[in-house]
Amino acid sequence: MRVTALNYSDTVGGAARAAYRIHEAVRERGVDSLLRVNQKTLVDNTVIAPANNLAYLRAKINSGAAQILAKSLKTTPSTYHSLAFMPTSLAKELNQSSAELVHCHWINGEMISVSDMAKINKPLIWTLHDMWGFSGAEHYSDEIRWREGYTKLNRPSQESGLDLNRLTWQQKVKCWRKPMHMVTPSRWLAQCIKDSYLMHDWPVSVIANPIDTNTWQPIAQEEARRILHISSTVPVLLFGAIGGGVDPRKGFDLLFDALKLLRLRVPNLELIIFGQTAPSKPIDFGCLAHFWGPVKDDQTLRLLYSAADVMVVPSRQEAFGQTASEALACGCPVAAFDATGLKDVVEHRVSGYLAKPFDVRDLALGIEWLLQEQNRLESSSSLRSGVSANTPLRTAARQRAVDLFSYPVISQQYLKVYQQVIDAKR
Repeated sequence: MRVTALNYSDTVGGAARAAYRIHEAVRERGVDSLLRVNQKTLVDNTVIAPANNLAYLRAKINSGAAQILAKSLKTTPSTYHSLAFMPTSLAKELNQSSAELVHCHWINGEMISVSDMAKINKPLIWTLHDMWGFSGAEHYSDEIRWREGYTKLNRPSQESGLDLNRLTWQQKVKCWRKPMHMVTPSRWLAQCIKDSYLMHDWPVSVIANPIDTNTWQPIAQEEARRILHISSTVPVLLFGAIGGGVDPRKGFDLLFDALKLLRLRVPNLELIIFGQTAPSKPIDFGCLAHFWGPVKDDQTLRLLYSAADVMVVPSRQEAFGQTASEALACGCPVAAFDATGLKDVVEHRVSGYLAKPFDVRDLALGIEWLLQEQNRLESSSSLRSGVSANTPLRTAARQRAVDLFSYPVISQQYLKVYQQVIDAKR
């Protein structure tokens, strides 16, 4: 089976990591998969960049021009918007290729326009990594417009300027007359598709984002802390996101409030934050905080996950939650809210703790419970002073990743959808 997958980048961002892992997983299953990107950083001959310098320059110009246009839309808070207006030759390239199926992922950054996407005549599936497919130009939204349609009357008050969300959505309605087979990494995102005005009657499959559990394995916690120069006598929480706590959707403010509640309840608590450098003005977290900065290699991430006692993913919205699945694969239990995609990643009180949505008090209780559960054999009254052994909680975290997210499990599900879509086209 010959498949061409599309994603703007092969490494930059969560969607890129997911797309490349899916590409790897199906290749291990025998699929002749190529990953077509606009931004290539990996040394991998199965990842294909634009054909020449002219094509690369055109892609950069398209992306830059669209971002200039996007500035005519003002939102509070400011968020990234994708227009997909610029014409491309990618549909023609795909139609003339030998691919039996096209697998779209995060195709924004003007990789392909809305109208050109409709011109792909190959069997096609589209894995959504956010809400852009059925929304306007925004990638995540808690507004009602994607549910009832983008009209002049339901524009939110925090927006001004040119209504690019409505214009982008209208272009999708106009061009995407024929349903595509959608894949989402969580039941929450699949339900969003079914609730949307644009895609409510499109076929949807739920397939989690994979992780190579042969590579992403636990490192002995004491060894991980020794390498990272982290004390072996303190409980450690971990938080990570691109840009750290900058994006409100990632919920760092909720973790900050939970830490205030833990200040007296968990002595000697320490927090590690990756994805963000230390601010110029110190912040009082109520505990010692270490800013690790952007982490670009998987080995360091494995060490961080393995060294931590709890990975905290306090997101308000998450299509899946890849930092959570990576943590589980490394045997680190996860504290999150019982909402959006994270509900499919964490099993409450088995591989982590799912707090009541956006209740910081329950999040704090969940973090405390996870710490105590890993220490309960040593002391029933206080938290341990020392690193965790391979406790049942950490074992369950690792097993959940192997059972639900490993390459063999996910690739089998994708192959079934691939064949279903190819057969339907025939």
